[in-house]
This record gives sequence, structure tokens and C-alpha cells, in this order.
Amino acid sequence: MAWLQISVEVPGDQVEMISEAFSAIGALSVTVLDAGDEPLLEPAPGETPLWSNTRIIALCDAAQDAAELKQQLQSVLDIPVPDLFSEPLVDRDWSNTWRDTFGAMQFGERLWVCPVGESPQESGAVVVHMDPGMAFGTGTHATTAMCLHWLGRNPPLDQRVLDYGCGSGILAIAAHKLGAADVTAVDIDPQALLATEENARRNDCGSAIEVLHPDRLEFQAVDLLIANILANPLIELADDFSRRLMPGGRIILTGILAEQAEAVMAAYREAFDLCEPVHQEEWVLLEGMRRYTKS
Repeated sequence: MAWLQISVEVPGDQVEMISEAFSAIGALSVTVLDAGDEPLLEPAPGETPLWSNTRIIALCDAAQDAAELKQQLQSVLDIPVPDLFSEPLVDRDWSNTWRDTFGAMQFGERLWVCPVGESPQESGAVVVHMDPGMAFGTGTHATTAMCLHWLGRNPPLDQRVLDYGCGSGILAIAAHKLGAADVTAVDIDPQALLATEENARRNDCGSAIEVLHPDRLEFQAVDLLIANILANPLIELADDFSRRLMPGGRIILTGILAEQAEAVMAAYREAFDLCEPVHQEEWVLLEGMRRYTKS
């Protein structure tokens, strides 16, 4: 099967209007993407943040004509329709495309992330099987990769681990497979919780990882807390995280842009001894040890 893909760049204040117009004329799907290189930082729960310059991509029936679609859009819009760019899109097996593009990835000496059905020919390899899902987290993003590299170098053998902002569950699953005694994964997004549960089952560790919303998280001090979220929530959660870590426990924080690192470090210095930031692309990972007493 083939489709007609229509893309248009619009300012942020027109995104909702034009997206609804595409849906009104029968678009099969409407996707909103960044048209520049603008990070979205700290959206509040329930908010739908938008870029100042946004690309809308609509998937339509291949039998439709781009010029006619523009006329239909104009009939339901009170503003002039921006220039539309169209191209045919052939159906593909996107899961296999992901496999072909990325393949198996190694983090540290033993930890691997592989597409389902693929395993490395390495003796003693610890393998996490992932496929694209509704929540991001397959190891390709810099923040996830930095956490996986850290886990690969520092296996949490017999430790209690909390993955705060679990996304796809990849870090919680890796921690379990690297020998953690107890793993809890939490996220505010219900889709992330479903994805984590499914990925845990796929990796034969569903019963070993507790998956829940932060509101249901009971207090239990852990040895390792990993939070791959965003800078502002990390700052707001500093006191809560310090209470959830055993003295001498480790904290791994990322989802932080380089220019935000100092603000996040300032929020954690009272309770943690912090290492030098680790940089990858524009992102930073922070590692700290919970002091036995606050300074």
C-alpha cells in the first residue's frame, strides 16, 4: 500500500488549527515535528508544548491530489493555507527498518541492546531486547545511551534500584539483567508504564520489576536511583531523591542540557558528592554519591 505524505511548516500558534483541518478533510494521521533545532524543555503534566516553527505531516490516501487537498484545507480554514509539500510514501515494515538501521548496540563490556530476535555472538553478553514502541527509549538517544554506558561499567549487583521516569523501561530492565536485587520503574505517563510492562515481559523479567505511577511509590531507600527526565523536574525532586537514597547510594541524572548542568548540580550539592559532568552531544549526565550526613 502507498500513501500521499503532505508536509507544511507553520508557526506554533497555528499548529492546532491546521492539524484539526487536516483531520477534518480525512487525513489518516497527523504528526507534529520540530521544523528547526529547538529543544522543548520542562512541559508541565498535561501540557502539549509546541515549537515556535513546527512541521505538520499528514498522511493521506494515495489517490488524493495535493492541489485538491489544499483547496479542501482552505475551505475549512479562516487563514491562507501555507505552501504544501507532497511526496508518495510506500508502505514499509518499520520494525525491520529499525533493525536494519540501528542493529545491536553495546554499552560497556557486557551490556547489549538488540532488536527482538537478535543477539550478539559474545560470551557472557547481557542482552536487553527492544523494539520501537509508544514511549521512547531504545538506546539511540544520547541521554539513554549515557545511562546504559554507566550501568554497563557499574553493574548494580544485589542493589535496590529505582528508575524514575522509566519511559520504555530499558534502564530498569538493564539494571535487573545486570544483577539488581530489586527494581522499581515509575513514570507519570500511562503509556510509558504500559510500554515498560510489555518490554519487561518481552525480556522475561516482568515479575521482577515493579511498575507504577509516582503517586503509588512507597518510601523505600534504594542503593541506586536513575532519573532520565528533564532539568526542572530534577531540581524540584532533589530533596525527595535524597530521602529515597541510602547513605553512600548513587544517583544518576540526565535529560539535562549542558547549559542547565550547573543549576541541577546546585540543587544536589547539599546532600550529594558530585562527579564531573559527562557530556554527549548537547546533553549531560551527572553522577553523585549520597552523603552520610548533609553538609
